[in-house]
Amino acid sequence: MMEDEVKSLERLQKILAQAGVASRRKCEELILAGEVQVNEETVTTLGVKADPAVDIITVRGRRIKSESKLYLMLNKPKGVITSASDPQGRKIVSDFLPGIKERVYPVGRLDYDTEGLLLLTNDGEFANLLTHPSHHVPKTYWATVKGTPHGSALERLQNGVLLDDGMTAPAEVEYHDVDEEKNLTTISITIYEGRNRQVRRMFEAINHPVILLRRIKFGDMNLLGLARGKFRHLTPKEVKDLLASAVKTHKIQK
Repeated sequence: MMEDEVKSLERLQKILAQAGVASRRKCEELILAGEVQVNEETVTTLGVKADPAVDIITVRGRRIKSESKLYLMLNKPKGVITSASDPQGRKIVSDFLPGIKERVYPVGRLDYDTEGLLLLTNDGEFANLLTHPSHHVPKTYWATVKGTPHGSALERLQNGVLLDDGMTAPAEVEYHDVDEEKNLTTISITIYEGRNRQVRRMFEAINHPVILLRRIKFGDMNLLGLARGKFRHLTPKEVKDLLASAVKTHKIQK
């Protein structure tokens, strides 16, 4: 086999992730489940290599195709779900991406009642690197909560809170505003994990439920200049910086 032919071969799960099928971990699951074929032969083991320029690769009978990579930032409004469709007819994030014909999916999630910074891409490798539990990319939220957490309550958030799926990692917490008349407090909180509804559950655990929640930063990315319900493309430098941030935090945590 010629040297350039060897270089063109890549692991199947990487090819699928780069084609926007899903994250690499999910692509590995698809392979193990017998959902992937190469040149009409089903592959059920990891480590198989292929050449996407030559081999016919299908997932559940549909041939994959290489797409140009998209990296988007959306200022997600409240009352929008981060799914491709919704049987209840609620608004989905793609409703706010006019002109985007490629299938993109969120990098992590924001729940229905949470607004703010949401990254979307069709690059499975990029999404996996930013959301993998070992990489600890910081995410910052503004949380308006009932009452005013003091002393030991805030220390619990900073040191880690016991939830039903285990202790949270330490968080960075800072007061921003107290509305004594409405008995509400706005606090910024930075977490380094991505559990389901984590911020809401952390404040529930200290008996100060969240009334409003907005994500304002993902890594070093922020919403500056981006109106609610609008999106923009990330610059090549922003993509590079996000990836570098994920790798850096991964090394720090080792």
